[in-house]
Parts: sequence; C-alpha cells; structure tokens
Amino acid sequence: MTLPRMRPVTLTDIAAAARVLLALPEGRRRAGMAALIARAERAEHHRVTTGRCHPLYGNGTLLSAALAHPARDPPYDPVCDRNRPGASDYLACLALVTEALCAHHARR
Repeated sequence: MTLPRMRPVTLTDIAAAARVLLALPEGRRRAGMAALIARAERAEHHRVTTGRCHPLYGNGTLLSAALAHPARDPPYDPVCDRNRPGASDYLACLALVTEALCAHHARR
C-alpha cells in the first residue's frame, strides 16, 4: 500500500521548513528536512485514514509539520539585505528545502 503524499507545497511551507532548518546545526539539516517530509506524509496518511488531523504533525502540509518544531526567524530580508551575517545561511536553508522537495517528488 502506498502512503498518501503530503499535501501540495506552497511558498509558506518552504519558508516554514527553512526556519526549522535554520534552528538546527548545519550538520543536522538534511536529516531534519527528511524528517519533516516524512512527518507531513504521516500526517496526510492519518488525515485520509481518520478524517482528522494528526495529533502532532497536523493536516498533512509541510507547514503543519514544521510548526511542530522549534524555528528561528531570519532577522532580515535575505534578498534586500544580503550582506548581513546569516543571510547566506538562511538562503542555504531555503535551497536545501527546495532541493529535498524536488528529489522527493522525483522519487515518487
């Protein structure tokens, strides 16, 4: 039996996941992203099966899975303020999220 995919991804999902990854040490970010995807899919399976949101990971969106974890806000706009410390770190987290989602969907 194939588990349902997570719900469609929006820009808000991507930003929320990047904020969670930003709160993690750099060496744990790939594993953290894989866990967020797995949790969103588990929540979607629960939602489809029971008609209710998963008690920990929500409604099957990447956003709801991300909201169950600590996150760090970037204190700036990374596009307009690229030279501030940490801007490249946040952009790297955004890139990791999009790369992981593309790879995940390619495997499905």
